[in-house]
Amino acid sequence: MSEPASVLDELPGELMIWVLIVSELLVFGAGLATFMALRVGDPEGFALSQDSLNRVAGAVNTIVLVTSGWAAAMAVRVVDENLRKTRAWLGLSMALGIVFLVIKWAEYAEKARHGIGIETNDFFTFYYLLTGFHAMHVLAGLVIFALLIWKPARNTLEAGASFWHMVDLVWVLLFPIIYLVR
Repeated sequence: MSEPASVLDELPGELMIWVLIVSELLVFGAGLATFMALRVGDPEGFALSQDSLNRVAGAVNTIVLVTSGWAAAMAVRVVDENLRKTRAWLGLSMALGIVFLVIKWAEYAEKARHGIGIETNDFFTFYYLLTGFHAMHVLAGLVIFALLIWKPARNTLEAGASFWHMVDLVWVLLFPIIYLVR
């Protein structure tokens, strides 16, 4: 009789990717908690700053990033069957990640044209810190996917896709808390 599998044996990828994912979620969680705590102290200022955000761009970016995560999941699904399809799904995921960054860059450029920067107020300090840190994770995910297109293997692809899903999850939390919740 074989030993029962542990929860760790069921995780896709390697244990260390999950250590990274959990630590990154904790960092983002601390940033979001601080953002929400500061909002309690200045609800009018935060609401006024929030009204200057482009909610449509944020919503489009949500759709783009979640669709990119779906494409990454599809790459994992076909990795053992079809190398060409695996690379195509990863390419789609990367292309959508680039679209996300272009939209985010346009949002930043719009804010800069209006003289709004990281030092403007607490809202924008955390807006730039949280969304900028997230954008760096999107960029890291794109590098990971580029490496996986070059040399895909189930274990590394599962780890890369898991990282990408963490990036999706963080945005799904950032978008409503920063752009929508009062």
